[in-house]
Amino acid sequence: MTAHEDAADPVGSAVADAWRAHWSHVVALLVAQYASPDLAEDAAGDAFEAAARTWPRDGVPANPGAWLLTAARRRVVDRLRARALHRRKEPLLVVDDEMRALAAAAHDPGAHVADEQLRLVLTCCHPALAPADRVAMTLRFVVGLSTADIARLQLVQHTAMSARLTRAKRRLAETGVPFVVPPRDRLDERLDAVTTVLYLLFTAGYQPADVPGGLRVDLADEAVRLVRELDGLLGGSLRVRALLALVLLQHSRRDARVDDAGRLVLLPDQDRARWHAAEIAEGVALLRALPPLDGLAEDHRLQALVAAEHATARTAADTRWYVVAGLYALLEARTGSPVVRLARAVAVAEAAGPDAGLAVLEGLDAALPRHHRLPAVRGELLLRAGRHPEAVAELERALGLVPDAAERDHLERRLAEARSPGP
Repeated sequence: MTAHEDAADPVGSAVADAWRAHWSHVVALLVAQYASPDLAEDAAGDAFEAAARTWPRDGVPANPGAWLLTAARRRVVDRLRARALHRRKEPLLVVDDEMRALAAAAHDPGAHVADEQLRLVLTCCHPALAPADRVAMTLRFVVGLSTADIARLQLVQHTAMSARLTRAKRRLAETGVPFVVPPRDRLDERLDAVTTVLYLLFTAGYQPADVPGGLRVDLADEAVRLVRELDGLLGGSLRVRALLALVLLQHSRRDARVDDAGRLVLLPDQDRARWHAAEIAEGVALLRALPPLDGLAEDHRLQALVAAEHATARTAADTRWYVVAGLYALLEARTGSPVVRLARAVAVAEAAGPDAGLAVLEGLDAALPRHHRLPAVRGELLLRAGRHPEAVAELERALGLVPDAAERDHLERRLAEARSPGP
């Protein structure tokens, strides 16, 4: 929404702001009280729909979060009454007893986790669910990301992600597993899923989006906060420390990622004076204390080492691209990720020239058939290699796939340069 649209529709802007600020808080409280993620999500959605209908008439309440929570709780009660009456035709007194029993589920073995958001993350990462389903459901419930946004983060089609979310909720309902935080001695069972979710939440903050400023830094802020909470809860787990180093180093550049007009600023062009030196120092110190790890934690450590190379280079020209390319090669060998290979191609191109980078991209189209960044990177490297007609074709293809305005603006500018090469 633009500033002009904000002024023209202040209530609409207030509802959007409330969604960003209060969605996960409302859902977390409802899940804690009623132990039903499906019920919590539906009731929260109903509350926001009610806000969109009534706030234009009655005005925005002084405390939007409290208003939304009250409205959502009323809808939970209404749904429970209707469900019980339809199922058993029992009198309201029995239904009320059932609701009180559900409310008592708030006293669960996970009471040692004080932070509501972290409780919800730990709860959603239930071992009864497939790993990918845990991640999808947590991103949906914790921050209210749309199905389309979650699909983009996990590189799957929208329909497949919608089916995954439906399957996850059905699995919980059918198995009857308790939707509660695990006790302290069982937290380790969910740690890989939790750290995956938190990093994806962080990544979502830096996915270009059609919001004021072009990025959702609030999501990244929340992810960093939750990683710190998890670190405190587990008393310095090396697996969590690897993730904390990674997000701190990447988050340190938040104020330089877009310009005043909301346009993306690429890493080499960023004003390094706007990077957060204290966070860089903390991330580097954490990395120095980490030995080589295994599993997902080692993936995070390698990514953090890449981020440290960028964060500690005094200028873009000082970046040790050969080190970055080597770290990406290690990470690709571990994960087989086509996205990591895409990043390695960029580093190789910086270290050894665009033709070397283009060679790394060969064969990636089958793995990333609808990922706009593959033709975008190829177009950029072709442009650097002076192969303008081919660059134009790739950048046009990227424009046909890019889902948001911020990256579209950058691609359009590069396409114009490719179409009008200098002497």
